[in-house]
Parts: sequence; C-alpha cells; structure tokens
Amino acid sequence: MDHAIQTQELVHCFGERLILDRINLQIEKGEIFGLLGPSGAGKTTLIKILTGQLKPTEGEASVMGKNAGRLNGNDYSRIGIMMDNFGLYDRLSCYDNLKLFAKIHNQSMEKIDKVLQKVGLAEANKTAAMNLSKGMRNRLLFARALLSEPDILFLDEPTSGLDPAATEEIHKLIENEKARGATIFLTTHNMVEASKLCDHIALLNEGNIVEYGEPTEICRRYNHQKKILVHLKDGTDVEMQNDRTAAVQISGYLEKEIVETIHSTEPDLETVFMELTGRKFD
Repeated sequence: MDHAIQTQELVHCFGERLILDRINLQIEKGEIFGLLGPSGAGKTTLIKILTGQLKPTEGEASVMGKNAGRLNGNDYSRIGIMMDNFGLYDRLSCYDNLKLFAKIHNQSMEKIDKVLQKVGLAEANKTAAMNLSKGMRNRLLFARALLSEPDILFLDEPTSGLDPAATEEIHKLIENEKARGATIFLTTHNMVEASKLCDHIALLNEGNIVEYGEPTEICRRYNHQKKILVHLKDGTDVEMQNDRTAAVQISGYLEKEIVETIHSTEPDLETVFMELTGRKFD
C-alpha cells in the first residue's frame, strides 16, 4: 500500500550549504505528522520539495504514490498548502481571495461560503485581507487550503505568532480535518502543539532527523531519572524512585487523602531536543 508521503535519502543544498541531509520518512494516510525544529532547520524547504516547489539535489520524494516533482493540476486539487501569506492578496476580500483560488482549481463557487463558515470567517467575508488580524489571516489561509477538500494538508507553522485563543481555533480545525480522513503534514517549533496534535513526529536539526516516533514514547525513551514526584496538600514535594518501593509510600499518602498531584519525571520534547543537540528551540 502506498504511503501518503514518502522520502528516500532526500538531500537538498543551496549552493554549497547543506539544508537537508538524507531524509527518510514514511507518513501514513490519515495521520497527523509533525516535523519539529528551530528556525533554519530545513522544515519549510522539505514542504517546498514535497509540494513540487523545489527540486531535491538528491533522493526521492513522493506524495500520494507519485513523484513530488511531477504533480499535475489534478494532483494539486487533492493537496492543500498553508504557508505564511502563500496565495493571499491583501486588497481582495476574504471571499474574493477564495473565489480566485476556486477559479484556478476549478472548484465550485458554492464551496466558498461553506469553507468561510467552517473557519469562522463568514461574518468577515467582505473584509479585505489587509484588515484582518493575524489570527483571522491564518484562518483565511487555512480556508484556502481546505477549499478543495484535500486528501493531504501541508501546514507550515500554522499557529506562529498567534495568541492562545487563536491557536486553539486552528488546532480544532486541524483535528476536524483529521477526523474527515485527511493526512496532515505539520511543521512547528511549538513542542506543546506537537505533543497535543501529532501521531508521530520527527525532530529536525541542521538538516538531520535526530529522533522519530510518537511524542509520548519519545519522552519516555529519554526518561533517565525514572522518578515519581508527589505534591502533598500541605505544599510538601516528595521525590521517590519509580519502582515497586514507591508503592507503599504512595498508598499511604492516598489513604490519608493528602495527595495533591502525582507526576512521573519523563522530559518534554524540548528537553529531549536539547539533550540530542545541545541547543534550545528558537
């Protein structure tokens, strides 16, 4: 069975600068895949290769079983792309931005009002893109990507610069698309976002994938301390080894009903990234 997205030994260089170094990925249909890395790691470059905007220096990339460099108009109607200001015209209204895109891709005009409603922009359909807030612009970009009801969505930093409320709105839209059956390729440097949304992630650093897997499984893999932290109602913090010796002590706290919280000490994704690379996300 074909994977939704696949790369084999993918390499890309800008001049003598190596941007992507032997990238191998297999992304299944219907999953949310997250590519995580700091600015300049190569995330956007990979999206551009997968969507046919760039030709790789070496290796292969396929989307829906087809070489990414040979995608045609019919293929692009099955792909939605959300990149910063990609395809938005500031002087056109929300409706006219989508109308232009619909004409290019032979989509029904009837879909425009439906997709604006879907992303919460129905009341702003006559508003020029230049007058939208950052959150509303992102929703319009998302609407543009959704207009053809694509099988695959490429979302490049979809919540960058948004406040928590606007971020949550975009997250709901992403989850709705997964429920519809779409495959979603998400780039982000927001570790909380990746942990919440993604079925699998790859950590990208200086063009190399340094770790891959399910977010929670990766964090467990790097849980070197293997301890349990218990916070009691009187404010006391108790640290103990995460093994059978802790059972009696925790049971005693629970019987006395004095436990406020219990946590294991596995790291978050950012801590894992720092351990692997020696650098923070930026």
